[in-house]
Amino acid sequence: MTGPVAPGNHESAADHPGEPDGFDRLWTPHRMVYIGGQDKPAGDIATSDDCPFCRAPSLDDATGLVVARGTSAYVVLNLYPYNPGHLLVVPYRHVADYTDLTPEETVDVAELSRTAMRVVRAVSAPHGFNLGMNQGAVAGAGIAAHLHQHVVPRWGGDANFLPIVGRTKALPELLDDTRSRLAAAWPDVAATRR
Repeated sequence: MTGPVAPGNHESAADHPGEPDGFDRLWTPHRMVYIGGQDKPAGDIATSDDCPFCRAPSLDDATGLVVARGTSAYVVLNLYPYNPGHLLVVPYRHVADYTDLTPEETVDVAELSRTAMRVVRAVSAPHGFNLGMNQGAVAGAGIAAHLHQHVVPRWGGDANFLPIVGRTKALPELLDDTRSRLAAAWPDVAATRR
């Protein structure tokens, strides 16, 4: 890989004094937003007032990155995905702990997770998935106050040196394009439950 990756980003090793190290650079300055915590709610989000998971379903689907809506939960793209098609299944109700879900919410989260896997398989043909919930900040939950299930598509070789060494993830598709493709492939949930 040679030359700039992003338009207007023309920096190269040759622009700086010293001995070149032989490494190419993949500049991803947009990741600084995530690293810097922009748009991440401050504090514990004890209430739904500042919660992005409470706000997203009130927006139109494209703006909120909502892929599908269920009865008591919805599916949204992760704003900072691990891989293209990284979805979050989120109850509408502002609840932190899995054990606090109602039986109806539990079923809706499970059914939407299953459908998410089917849709991502049909659209992107991943080789596998990671599914999971991080319960509490100490367990890795970025937004611990509002439960969300991760549905992460995986492909053989998708964990290469970039995330490990460069703390960078190369994503080949814009979020809006991913959302549009997944939403278009999402089945009518009411029809599939009959």
